[in-house]
Amino acid sequence: MTTSEVQPPKGLVTETSTTTSRRNSRRWTLKVTAALCVAFALPAPGFPSAHADQGRKTNNAYVTNSEDDTVSVISTRTNSVTATIPVGDGPFAVSVTPDGRTAYVTNFVDDTVSVISTRTNSVTATVPVGDGPSAVAVAPDGRTAYVVDNGDGSVSVISTRTNSVTATIPVAFAPQGVAVSPDSRTVYVPASGNDTLSVISARTNSVTATIPVGNTPLGGVAVTPDGRTVYVTNFGDETVSVISTRTNTVTDTIPVGAPQSVAVSPDGRTAYVTSDFAQGEVSVVSTRTNTVTDTIPVGNAPLAVTFAPNGRTAYVTNANDNTVSVIDTRTNTVTDTIPVGNAPRGVAVASKHTKSSHDVRPDTRRPRQRL
Repeated sequence: MTTSEVQPPKGLVTETSTTTSRRNSRRWTLKVTAALCVAFALPAPGFPSAHADQGRKTNNAYVTNSEDDTVSVISTRTNSVTATIPVGDGPFAVSVTPDGRTAYVTNFVDDTVSVISTRTNSVTATVPVGDGPSAVAVAPDGRTAYVVDNGDGSVSVISTRTNSVTATIPVAFAPQGVAVSPDSRTVYVPASGNDTLSVISARTNSVTATIPVGNTPLGGVAVTPDGRTVYVTNFGDETVSVISTRTNTVTDTIPVGAPQSVAVSPDGRTAYVTSDFAQGEVSVVSTRTNTVTDTIPVGNAPLAVTFAPNGRTAYVTNANDNTVSVIDTRTNTVTDTIPVGNAPRGVAVASKHTKSSHDVRPDTRRPRQRL
C-alpha cells in the first residue's frame, strides 16, 4: 500500500509493557491514522511567536497539529495563522469554553490535556487523564470538560474551575468522540468497539442508555441547538445515524460517503459532514429532510469541521495537505485555504459567545499487544 492509499484503520487500544513502548506505538499510530500522504504534503509554514495575537479583539480558530505537537491560532478576520502554541505529545482534539477564554486540547500520546489561555495563547495547566485521550467537549454551561479516553474505554470529567479530574465514567469499548446537550445535562459518546452511542447523565456521571448505531462510528457526533436530535457518523457503512433524544432511538439513516466528523450550524438548519476521505468533501445535510443537498470539495483527508458562532463560516482541517479550508456557508463554497502545521486534526472557534467543537478521529484502535 502506498502512502496515498492509507486509510483510517480500526480504532486504537494498545497495551505495552513500558511507557516508552506505548508512546512509540502511539506516535506510529498518529502517523498512520492521520492518513498522511507525505509525498503530497505541503511544507510546514513558519509561525509567529505564541504571543503574536495577544490581546487583540478578534475571533480565533484553534487547530491541533498532531505531528508538530502544536496548536495553530488562526485569526478569523484575516484567515491567517497569528500564533503557534506548543502543547503535549500528539494533540488530537480541541474545545473552547463558552466565554472563549480557555481552550482544552487532548494529547493522545502522553495522556494529558493542555489548558490554554486564549488571552495569552499559552498553556496554563496540564491535566493528566486516561489512556489515549482522543476527544474533548466543554459543556455549554462552561463548568465541565468531558475527555474521551480511547484506550481505557472511559470518559474523564474535568472541572474547568480547578482543572482537575473529578470523575471517570466507564463507557463502551474504544470510545471516539463526545458531544454535550445544549442544557449541559446529557453527554453523548460514540464507540467503534461495539457500534453504539453511550448516553451519559451529567448529574450522576453514569451511562443511562446505550443506542445501537451504524458500523464503526469514528467519533463524529453533534447535537442540534434545540437538543432534540443527535447526529452520529458511521465510517464503516458510510452513513449518518439520526437519533431522537426523546426516545433515544435511531429515527433515520443518511447515506454519506465515508463520513468522519459532523457539526450542526448555529441555526440548526444544516449539518456539515466531512466525507469521502480520499477525495476530500464536505456533505451538506438538511436537518429538516435529513438528506444531502450539496457537496463541497475541500482539501486532502478532511477530518474535523466546526462553524463560526455566527454560522456564516465553517472551518475544515485537512490532514494530508496541512491546511484548513474556509467555507462560506451561504454559498457552500471554499473561500480560502490556510496553511497550518503538520497533520491538523481538531478545530474550534473561540469568541465571546463560543460554541465548542471537537475533533473527529479516524478509528485508531489496534488489537491489544503485549511486548
